Amino acid sequence: MKNFYLLVIIFTTFFLFSGCQTVKNKTDAIVEKENKRLSKYIGKPSDKLKIDLGNPDEDFKNEKGNNELIYKTKKYGIPCERRFEVDAESIVIGFVSNGCF
Repeated sequence: MKNFYLLVIIFTTFFLFSGCQTVKNKTDAIVEKENKRLSKYIGKPSDKLKIDLGNPDEDFKNEKGNNELIYKTKKYGIPCERRFEVDAESIVIGFVSNGCF
């Protein structure tokens, strides 16, 4: 009987850890897809970004003197924020995506 409980505990632990790894793998795949989609704007004019995503919800100059364009959305009640950094020549030079899937 003691071996049975040990066996149940081992299988339960195995399924819990493998389930967590599956969620992590799916999350990593979604993040990779998001980064690939947004990286196509790097080196492109900010007008292309605005044509595809619309006008930003916020825009301001950061501490480097570059413009930051912020797009905010919600999916399933989870806030998503995409920030694009645009240099003085209106070229997208970077982005950060938080909570987007």
